Amino acid sequence: MMANLKLMSMRTRMLTLICLLAATPCWSRVLLRWSQPSIPAPATMGVTELVVTWDNAELITSARRRGYRVYAEVPVGKPADLAHSTAKNSLAGIIFNPGDAQPREVDEELGQLRSAYPHLPVLLLNPKANQPQMKGQLVIKKDGILQVTSPTAQPWIDSNLALVRFDQAFRPVQAPLYEFHWDVSDSQQPEGSPAPEDYALAVAEAGAFHVDLVLGLPPALQADLAQNSPAAQAVLIQIRRYLAFAARGEKNAAEPEANVGVITDSYQKSYEPTNLFARHNIPFAVLNASDLKPQSLERFNLVVVFATPDDATIKMLVDFASKGGVVVVVDAQGPYPWQSTQRVPAGEYSVAYATGKGRIIELQGQVTDPGTFAQDVRRLLDQDKDKLALSLWNALTVVAVSYRSTGGGKLVELVNYAEEPISVQVRIQGSFSSIRYETPEQVCCESLTPTQRGAFTEFVVPSLRIAGRVHLAGRKPADHKAEGNENHAPPFCVLHCSALSAAAPFREPGAQERFQEFLPHVRRHLYRPREQGNLCVPL
Repeated sequence: MMANLKLMSMRTRMLTLICLLAATPCWSRVLLRWSQPSIPAPATMGVTELVVTWDNAELITSARRRGYRVYAEVPVGKPADLAHSTAKNSLAGIIFNPGDAQPREVDEELGQLRSAYPHLPVLLLNPKANQPQMKGQLVIKKDGILQVTSPTAQPWIDSNLALVRFDQAFRPVQAPLYEFHWDVSDSQQPEGSPAPEDYALAVAEAGAFHVDLVLGLPPALQADLAQNSPAAQAVLIQIRRYLAFAARGEKNAAEPEANVGVITDSYQKSYEPTNLFARHNIPFAVLNASDLKPQSLERFNLVVVFATPDDATIKMLVDFASKGGVVVVVDAQGPYPWQSTQRVPAGEYSVAYATGKGRIIELQGQVTDPGTFAQDVRRLLDQDKDKLALSLWNALTVVAVSYRSTGGGKLVELVNYAEEPISVQVRIQGSFSSIRYETPEQVCCESLTPTQRGAFTEFVVPSLRIAGRVHLAGRKPADHKAEGNENHAPPFCVLHCSALSAAAPFREPGAQERFQEFLPHVRRHLYRPREQGNLCVPL
């Protein structure tokens, strides 16, 4: 009897895993949140999957009849109520919205849903994503005090890359699925709705990060689309263009490249620093401290540790450093075995120990300035020789992710949060002879000219408005010119100075001081990372 029960339980778990794997795409997808009683056909909308509240049986049924795959959204505290819904048999899956529930409660209710509906994919939604956007100011906490950055400083980007990396580490069974709420407080659009470019940016970001997005449309736009309003159709055309762009991406891309591994057991302690890694285009991956294995660190050059390491983790860190890696232990408490080795010069709030071919750096206390910390990590990567897998210039508002693809090639996804066309110089590790560039606005693909510099290939993306994708194929001998001088200045750099070209603004009070504050941020993107004095702040 007990053996039969165990067998049934194992079968249930296997069915759940199979459903989840079937629901996990190899590329990103967009599910449309809908609440209005009528909806145009899937061919008109450009999507086939809808998210509808679990208790709206009429809409679930009508959308299913129109040809949509419908997912019922179940909030925390309501799993049992779904069993009484008359529309449950029409569902393509269930999306569980945890709200503000604690992790233990989330796991319990998620388990209940998966046990009750073993033949349906049950997906966990992260409802706390950021609206992708660019901001001119940033509010940070330093030494317990909230501070607002200067409007002349580097634009702040609200990106979801760090959130995605955390979801991948702590919920690895399914592809990250997230949703955000629109902030239309300063919208210039009718009825305070998002601009068409904002919808495009949201879809572009999810596509670039290879994750799933629940895209909410304001009720007014939904109603206008149902009535075939010309203005609403114009918005939909732009959304569909970016949906199609995300869908035609390379399906065989592997996991994203990463130079930095972030070992953590707490979202609160490590989110802001990792968010700044994303902002500074430092390729990183998040590692769950409880799931570490010796091979987990092999693909990294540098590891940042936010969790208190146990004995097994300490051994892994020592082995990693002994082979030439750099380890940064945040809020180091000790004692640790490496503290008996040779100390090397470090910063005011840190101490370093030579360990084999590498070193281990202990940072006293938590990270109080995530921006400076991210710059320090970048400096450490470039201290001996270039190690960054991907670098950008003229890209203050761009986030990029590189992926390995089939045949030794690579794929680079670019997102410009400024929503205005710019040219971007890219340097990527490896030798590539074929570089093809595509955007939602043009048919694939435009050929770009590569330049080989040592172990890296450089090229210029001529125009990046919101989304761009670069396909790189392996290099053949003598395919294109190679330049041995790795210290050569970037062959291309563009600085848009239209706002500073006239003499009149400098007669305004404080204009010269603002210009001097602006210059370091210009220099940061004119020179290679190892030449940036502003990145040489020691840990």
